[in-house]
Amino acid sequence: MKEKENTDLILLNIGYAVHRADWNYKNVNSPFARIYLVRQGIAKLHLQDQVQSLTPGHLYLIPPFTLHSYECDDFYTLYYIHIYENPLSNQRILEDYIFPVEVDATPLDSQLVEQLAVINPGRNLKEYDPSNYDNSSTLMQNILLHTKNPTYTMMETQGILLQLLSRFMKEATHKYEITDNRIRKTIRYIRKNIDKNITIDELTEICCLSKDHFIRLFKEEMHITPVQYINQKKIEKAQLLIITDNRPVKDIAYTLSFENVSYFNRLFKRYTGLTPVMYKSKL
Repeated sequence: MKEKENTDLILLNIGYAVHRADWNYKNVNSPFARIYLVRQGIAKLHLQDQVQSLTPGHLYLIPPFTLHSYECDDFYTLYYIHIYENPLSNQRILEDYIFPVEVDATPLDSQLVEQLAVINPGRNLKEYDPSNYDNSSTLMQNILLHTKNPTYTMMETQGILLQLLSRFMKEATHKYEITDNRIRKTIRYIRKNIDKNITIDELTEICCLSKDHFIRLFKEEMHITPVQYINQKKIEKAQLLIITDNRPVKDIAYTLSFENVSYFNRLFKRYTGLTPVMYKSKL
């Protein structure tokens, strides 16, 4: 049904994990977000710019495409939730905001997480090593499971996920405070046509501005140039395709309108720290 296809937040996994100093995985980078509700013990989350302790009584959020590592040297239990945001959605919450990593968990949050697990049975991870579940076949299987849920379950699932994300939204900041409707229009165009060869001339026609005026206004609103924004979105799409598509890297580059594969490889490494081949080998 069309309503199911357009669901913005897709639940991939929900489960309760018990670890005994075995939650130690490095350089995890996924196309989906993770929410954790810690029950017992202390672990560490290594991000690029900080080390965050994961402790009971808190919710934690790791956005999509965030390079991170886990460190756990003792008994540790937590609920985990994996969320995939529909790339066809006009408003992408997980993409458009900078969220705090940690917020206090309320008794209601615990009830919501437990209810989410009850209404989505069989969605727990079979293995906890990301290299065993962070791949194209598993991602597509989980998306398919989500779409097979009855409408009432999907509605309740969506509502719970939004409530949990709202806890982080209280302290979130918008990545781009876009005040000019012309720039907002070009952003929508870029997102919709990210697989095409988008030119500055196209964008200037959309917003009816001169080239210099458009570039200056775009940078004022977005804090990066139009070309930098387009490249950033193309590489994010490339990361998703590498995970969900078994085609060679060069074919993915061509799909995103990169005529020069070497340039695509350099750009990919600039944004992710890894070449496409290295990124794929870690899956």
